[in-house]
Amino acid sequence: MYKLSLFILISGVFFMTFSQNSNPFFQQWDTPFGTPPFDKIEQAHYLPAFKAGIEEQNKEIEAIVNNTEEPTFENTIVALEYSDGLLTKVSNVFFAMLSSMTNDEMQAISKEVSPMLSKHNDDIKLNPELFARIKTVYENQDEFDLNTEQKRLLDEYYKSFVRGGANLSDEAKEKFRKINEELSLLSLEFGENVLKETNKFELVLEENDLDGLPESVKAIGADEAKDKGYEGKYVYTIQRTSLYPFLTYSTRRDLREKLYKGYILKGDNNDEFDNKKKLSRMAALRVERANLLGYNTHADFVLEERMAKTSEAVYELLNKLWEPALKVAKKERDDMQQMIFDDGHDFELESWDWWYYSEKVKKAKYDLDEEELRPYFEVTNVIKGVFDLSTRLWGITFEERDDITKYHPEVKTFEVKDRDGSHIGILYTDYFPRASKRGGAWMSSFRKQHVDKDGVYQTPIIYNVGNFSKPTADKPALLSIDNVNTLFHEFGHALHGLLSNTVYPTLSGTSTPRDFVEFPSQVMENWCMHPDVLKNYAFHYETGEPIPGELIQKIENSGKFNQGFATVEYLAASFLDMDWHTLTEAVEHDAIEFENTSMNKIGLIKQIVPRYRSTYFNHIFAGGYSAGYYSYIWSEVLDADAFAAFEETGDVYNQELANKYREFILSKGGTDDAMELYKKFRGQEPAIEPLLERRGLN
Repeated sequence: MYKLSLFILISGVFFMTFSQNSNPFFQQWDTPFGTPPFDKIEQAHYLPAFKAGIEEQNKEIEAIVNNTEEPTFENTIVALEYSDGLLTKVSNVFFAMLSSMTNDEMQAISKEVSPMLSKHNDDIKLNPELFARIKTVYENQDEFDLNTEQKRLLDEYYKSFVRGGANLSDEAKEKFRKINEELSLLSLEFGENVLKETNKFELVLEENDLDGLPESVKAIGADEAKDKGYEGKYVYTIQRTSLYPFLTYSTRRDLREKLYKGYILKGDNNDEFDNKKKLSRMAALRVERANLLGYNTHADFVLEERMAKTSEAVYELLNKLWEPALKVAKKERDDMQQMIFDDGHDFELESWDWWYYSEKVKKAKYDLDEEELRPYFEVTNVIKGVFDLSTRLWGITFEERDDITKYHPEVKTFEVKDRDGSHIGILYTDYFPRASKRGGAWMSSFRKQHVDKDGVYQTPIIYNVGNFSKPTADKPALLSIDNVNTLFHEFGHALHGLLSNTVYPTLSGTSTPRDFVEFPSQVMENWCMHPDVLKNYAFHYETGEPIPGELIQKIENSGKFNQGFATVEYLAASFLDMDWHTLTEAVEHDAIEFENTSMNKIGLIKQIVPRYRSTYFNHIFAGGYSAGYYSYIWSEVLDADAFAAFEETGDVYNQELANKYREFILSKGGTDDAMELYKKFRGQEPAIEPLLERRGLN
């Protein structure tokens, strides 16, 4: 019996060691620049790595708590900062793949891991001995001679523990844990439902259903049909790269309605993917959690850590923009309604008509056709354009690398170097839609820039993901103006991660207040359609000819076109977000009734649907933007004012300003107060007038 037990024990140890040796997450990555070895990572590796990462961090925290020395910044805050090495390593890869390479197995793992991580986070934040040490350091910080970044890190940890329930009673802590666990699962399920709804819907058409569609849009449908096995047919989906071109050009009003309703009814079809009860439950749980922590609303809890500070300040900004935007949107609606009458029709404009008739109005007013522009925005040229802009502004260069393993064949990898040739970091780009990828566009990191616990500088590994139109059988990927703006936007986030120069990972790159983090991304959009920049990257994909001056002039002339619609649909979603999160009672509301009341309150016209309806509002119910979707317009006040600074010099490549922007914005991460950083760059607080001027709302 003893020999058998010994054999089992030895076998178990051997198996565990063998498993760890074969699991890439338990090894140092001997790859170029420490990039993830995607050719070796298997789905079976994630769960063991998560469990080991949690165990490893628990041991690190136990050592901090049991340290007999008096709490100091180094033995408590710094030790805690570097306690999650393995857990961060696996999390960064897993959640990136969950968003862009998901499948049933990945989603099953996420449902097992999510409550595990929620519990682990609560175990840390609700650890009384650990919080006691943090509190001691916080209350005696003057004794430690801390610099600005260290003070910021200490402040972040102290507040995160207080906001994480550290001061709650034991009974309240247990309730807090259960709320967090339920919210984490609901959030996952909400996002999964949106993805499944998106992949499920398809509009299958015949050749005679394609009236009005340009050849490029027909090609989108033909390629989609081929991928889905519909030989000789055309398929359009509610992915935006398929949806918007169809809505813009199809003369078939019935089909536009069918496709558009497929989009706006995601999560609202009373089937297995319905999100109404999930989101209502989440909103109620957030109120309950906020109340436990002593806040009146979830928004009060969230905004305390934002530049806006209060829901009153957010509503004030939204209302300030709403009235002029709605006025412009109504004028745009009336122009389109008149065109409908002029065409001999008597129907009333509806939401699914907006893209079609706004394109006709734009053609009539500005002689500008989106299809006329696409040939000049071939995706590789646009990428080269944003690279060249970065070289011109900051001296950084991008070299494609073929020796870095990728998680999908369409992904490209680039080494980023500084003006002196030194290595800055690695950038992955992943720009085309697929069934395994959620919709939208985003940036994140496989590794944040930081200095590790051994004092070694760790360079960033950043990725940009999008869902732009794919190449077709006879054409490369040609982008719309909106796609180009999105690519520049996400690249702005990438720069924020790449050019970060901080010590601690918690404060690195995009780790800033939510209503500041969109500033570096949105400011990049100002350059992409500027005439001086367009000339350097907008070349016809067939002839190589630069975009003609008259087309650039048309783009400039139409710059404020449809801005009433764009502003109103965005603001409507922002109001909806704030209304969900300024609830004061933990009551589960009827989601559709609540949404309708919210939109009626602001007087939203029926021809415009909020950019995101509640049932597919991933930003706030499956992402980190709850009570924060307003951030884009808050940041736009900053970005419009910042770019005005460049324009005031007469040189959009002004080196002095570019260097200040890199020094005080891109490199600083969250190491100082966001408004203080902005004022160091600009010399003053931002004015709202440049934004109003740019959107034609003044």
